[in-house]
Amino acid sequence: MVSIARKLALAAALAAGAGLAAPAAAQDFTFGWNPRSGDVWVDTWLGDMNRYGHRYRDPFIDEMVRYHGAPRSLVVDLLDTRRWAPGDVYIACAIASIIGRPCRYVADVWERDHGRGWGAVAKDLGIKPGSPEFHRLKRGFVPSYDRWGRTITIDADLERDFPGRGRGASQRGHDAQGGNGNGRSSAQGRGNGNGNGQGNRGNGNSGKGKGKDKGRGH
Repeated sequence: MVSIARKLALAAALAAGAGLAAPAAAQDFTFGWNPRSGDVWVDTWLGDMNRYGHRYRDPFIDEMVRYHGAPRSLVVDLLDTRRWAPGDVYIACAIASIIGRPCRYVADVWERDHGRGWGAVAKDLGIKPGSPEFHRLKRGFVPSYDRWGRTITIDADLERDFPGRGRGASQRGHDAQGGNGNGRSSAQGRGNGNGNGQGNRGNGNSGKGKGKDKGRGH
């Protein structure tokens, strides 16, 4: 018969092991985390995407598939098998959609050249920091966050694109750490309609105060 002391020791060991494994599974990214996009604002919100993508996996994947043209199987493979940070997945697929190449192509480039940082990789792919293409990349963050129902603050570079959403303003009063609390990808756009309609292509509701984009038809 196993003694009570031995049972307690075994239980303590198992609990300690579980406690150590959980954070490693969430944060042990293959390439670590050092985006170096050349833009502090971009790096900040890519880091926030790591938290969102881990906590709300399904709407994050849906965003990559529906709005950036990435195959679902590829996104799942990058997150699960290759253990990419969600922020790296997002910027890879966003760059791919801007340059008109498959997300897999940009992913392969990043796996080869990740040591140089996203700023250098994007420049090689035709998106130089500070260029119109890089501005388009930054601007795309905002409709993604709107579809997630998640708070994002804009910088001076984006004020013209999103008038009335000044720097430091809160969108819909959601906590930046917790998203919308349920992880739904519902893009409700209340009160601002994404400012310039960038995030609601093809539904005829750009800029309307109560346009609702449930993600259908994309």
